[in-house]
Amino acid sequence: MTQVLDRPAELTAPSSPAERTARRRALLEWIAVHSLGVAAALFFTLPFVFVFLTSLMSDSQALSRDLIPHTWEWGNYRKVFDTPGFLTWWRNTLLYAGLGTVLTVVSSVPVAYALAKFRFRGRSLTLMLVISMMMLPPQVVVIPMYLFWARQLDLSGTLWPLIVPLAFGDAFSIFLLRQFLMTIPDEYVDAAKVDGCGDLRTLLKVVLPMARPGIAAVALFQFFAAWNDYFGPQIYASENTDAWTLSYALESFKGAHHTDWNLTMAATVLVMAPVILVFFFAQKAFVEGVTLTGVKG
Repeated sequence: MTQVLDRPAELTAPSSPAERTARRRALLEWIAVHSLGVAAALFFTLPFVFVFLTSLMSDSQALSRDLIPHTWEWGNYRKVFDTPGFLTWWRNTLLYAGLGTVLTVVSSVPVAYALAKFRFRGRSLTLMLVISMMMLPPQVVVIPMYLFWARQLDLSGTLWPLIVPLAFGDAFSIFLLRQFLMTIPDEYVDAAKVDGCGDLRTLLKVVLPMARPGIAAVALFQFFAAWNDYFGPQIYASENTDAWTLSYALESFKGAHHTDWNLTMAATVLVMAPVILVFFFAQKAFVEGVTLTGVKG
């Protein structure tokens, strides 16, 4: 005689209609969410794929109905680098973006630290002034600023009118860093001061290591803004081709090669590649800094 083993009722009983409906609904929600994610990814990725594939086409095939290159013209990128002035424009862009980012971080961190951790008369008014500077469009002050840099300092045709002001802080960077530093408990600052640290040492030894995500977010914002800046170089450096940046020179490159769309797309890829690579390797710190900013007001 075989012995029949008793099984739990929940293992043998068929699922109820409510459970089947819940499972079906969960499956449909999973499919819908992932379908939207795939569609969004394709929406943002396909333009880059189109630009990249066009950059590898011949001149006769570019912007035709054919989406895949007949012959992979990797030499288009060499032609772009051989364009007179392209390496100079690349160097100018690195100088503007790199030096501008360093100056912005160095000048904005102390101001943000003071607004976040110091108690002094007029702190709220100072913060309101910083916020009001964020609301001021650059087009409003472009004429007096240009006259100042061009006539008083004779720096027109260079990038210094765009780099030097960053050594005195940036309103958006100060506000963003201030919001992030507000999330650091005051107990850490007080403990450092009890141990004999001054304000500067507390900032360097205690606050800055804890504020790395916020600093990374500010640095990336400034780097991207300077790398993609078109308005500033157009105002101050347009008269001197040796001071052009890639964003401004790309327009003239397209004008010089108005029929060579393959070369124009190749130049576009070379302009976008550094920004994409920087964000790819620093996205963790960037997302963390933006996410934690503003948790405490």
